Amino acid sequence: MTVSVASLGFPRIGPRRELKFALEKFWAGTISQDELEEAAQGLRTATWARQKALGVDWLPSNDFSLYDHVLDTSVMLGAIPARYGLASGQAAGLETYFAMARGATGGATCGHAHGSVTAGEMTKWFDTNYHFIVPEIEPETRLQLGHIKPLEDYLEAKAQGFETRPVILGPVTWLSLAKEYGSDPFDLLEEVLALYVTVLARLEEAGAEWVQIDEPILVTDLTDRQRRAFTRAYAKLGRAGPKIMLATYFGGLENNLSLAASLPVAGLHIDLARAPEQLDAVVKAVPQNRLLSLGVVDGRNIWRADLAALLDRLEPLAAQRDLVLAPSCSLLHVPVDLQLESRLDDELKQWLAFAVQKIEELDLLRRALANGRKSVAAELAASARATEARKTAARIHDRTVSERIAALTPDMRERRAGHAERVKTQSKVLNLPLFPTTTIGSFPQTGAVRKARAEYNRGVLDSKSYDAFLHQETERAIRWQEEAGLDMLVHGEFERNDMVQYFGEKLAGFAFTVNGWVQSYGSRCVRPPILYGDVSRPEPMTVHWWRYAQGLTDKPVKGMLTGPVTILNWSFVRDDQPREASCRQIALAIRDEVLDLEAAGCKAIQIDEAALREGLPLRERDWPAYLDWAVDCFRLAAAGVGNQTQIHTHMCYSEFNDILPSIGAMDTDVISIETARSQMELLAGFASYRYPSAIGPGIYDIHSARVPSKDEMVALMRLAQKHLRPEQLWVNPDCGLKTRGWDEVKPAIAAMVSAARTLRAETNTEA
Repeated sequence: MTVSVASLGFPRIGPRRELKFALEKFWAGTISQDELEEAAQGLRTATWARQKALGVDWLPSNDFSLYDHVLDTSVMLGAIPARYGLASGQAAGLETYFAMARGATGGATCGHAHGSVTAGEMTKWFDTNYHFIVPEIEPETRLQLGHIKPLEDYLEAKAQGFETRPVILGPVTWLSLAKEYGSDPFDLLEEVLALYVTVLARLEEAGAEWVQIDEPILVTDLTDRQRRAFTRAYAKLGRAGPKIMLATYFGGLENNLSLAASLPVAGLHIDLARAPEQLDAVVKAVPQNRLLSLGVVDGRNIWRADLAALLDRLEPLAAQRDLVLAPSCSLLHVPVDLQLESRLDDELKQWLAFAVQKIEELDLLRRALANGRKSVAAELAASARATEARKTAARIHDRTVSERIAALTPDMRERRAGHAERVKTQSKVLNLPLFPTTTIGSFPQTGAVRKARAEYNRGVLDSKSYDAFLHQETERAIRWQEEAGLDMLVHGEFERNDMVQYFGEKLAGFAFTVNGWVQSYGSRCVRPPILYGDVSRPEPMTVHWWRYAQGLTDKPVKGMLTGPVTILNWSFVRDDQPREASCRQIALAIRDEVLDLEAAGCKAIQIDEAALREGLPLRERDWPAYLDWAVDCFRLAAAGVGNQTQIHTHMCYSEFNDILPSIGAMDTDVISIETARSQMELLAGFASYRYPSAIGPGIYDIHSARVPSKDEMVALMRLAQKHLRPEQLWVNPDCGLKTRGWDEVKPAIAAMVSAARTLRAETNTEA
């Protein structure tokens, strides 16, 4: 029996975010398309060489993307919405590709040949913090094969001496993720399959022996139509070309196991990090002649694997059948290389494994299974010492935190009065107009801001000079907001590197990396904090900056915080206790900050929970338990304030309609959500649910480079009024503005304020 090692996908961004910088230079017009493609090819080559050197037998190709692999698939299949103006039979080029990803304003530099155009809708990739561009299926959609990227990448690798297994997003998952406009995407199943058959045939002609087809939708609750689609799809694809490794991840197959096992594919990959309990059932169900790929190291978290425990489980199986050892999913979700870290202390560092180290773990397991544990005794001993050291480390546990958790009482989750009474009190305190305007929190992190932060971190700029710079930026932002006519202001968050990292750096129990970047979307990268121990707040985190900003203006300035569920979901979370236990610890820390802000005089506090929907389990039966503790943690953080304090929250880039009762149970006063890309569709659910609180439906898509007009914003708000009462509506962007430039932000906010004034005039006239 043989044991081999596979990589299902490697981080695209490069060890030092080379892809990010190349993309942003291209979008800025400072490098050409040829130079961008040269940089991308260099990253692909280096990644193949690195993985091969680490011992990977099954190298992936087509796991690299210039923006998003789902968008790549849509472009390959010719699913290009009509608004991008392609002629019949015309394939999408890079200009259209980036317009679909980011929108465009027209013009020679960063625009689109057909003028201003909106981007595609963006949402979360299953329950991760990676965002994908949602495929759009319009009534007039006529699919046709465009750029066959899997073939191109395979041939590129082969020309350089790397035999690879092309990675392709599966047709059933792609159709399941697609957005319909008047028809069911699965009505196009036969057209989609015909194109996939062509792609597979071309790959076989080029010499590919295997392909990896990713169908993560198999770990979710499937409809009958999806089940029939799987049977129909793989009856065709199974004989269309290379052998198929059907990859499932992010959970267990459970009631879909018999379906997956029945499909005529040559191999099956399962996730044993998320669902270790499925192994025995899968081994029993999958025929002996089918290659079994086991996701034994966690592709979504950064903790070192317990190799001895894995070997105990794998050794009997390796004696019975051929195995492939792999990460649970693509390593897209973890940083590249732990060896690039200089900030982490040695004790913590020994507990971790990034993408490179995870492949090293797989290679070690392979050698132990092939040659016996004695052949790698020293390496296994080091792994065992690290595992034991983490279990007994004193820095992980804080008795004060556990005592505080034990002392929680139900009344700590309850506001002092109901929403209707709070609205009356807050109206008197805030005195806001109809359709009040605000922003979500952050303002552009300009080159000057990033330069000052970098110089401060390097010790070039002392703390006094850095604080003076930040105060200057804050005052400039306050003055501009006053001039723009915004009703509720923010301080701009110039002191914050990231909405989660900033808070994690001020909380006990978190550690941080220097180069631990992961891709969130496109060129947007984040460095998730490492939540390794009990969480507490040693001192106030935001009060100084709020107090300074509020002292500059008579208008209300929001206190800006990140909520406990979002901090949890956007961190690499400890795996030695339940996630909800860590979340409650964070909630108590945020509660302390909320009460300190209120005591300082803050009248409105925004607690962002952008990731609440993202954390929803993939199986509906598991929703209630998650939502119960997630909502409980938010209320624990927010409910200590008086009736006069207005609690805001913000959520973005998720489908909320299926969890509206839980959003209502959060008992906020104002919620702001992303609705521009979906043209206010999300609001229909809020209306039918009769959401009692105020809502700020985003009318400015901040993830697009284009600046919307006042008329466009007015039209969106008129759509919003079909679902909600005028007195419920706030006017705001979709999300924070840190990634945009002032040259975009200023005209967009001016248009937004003007739109609100138009709406007020219309409402007063109608009254």
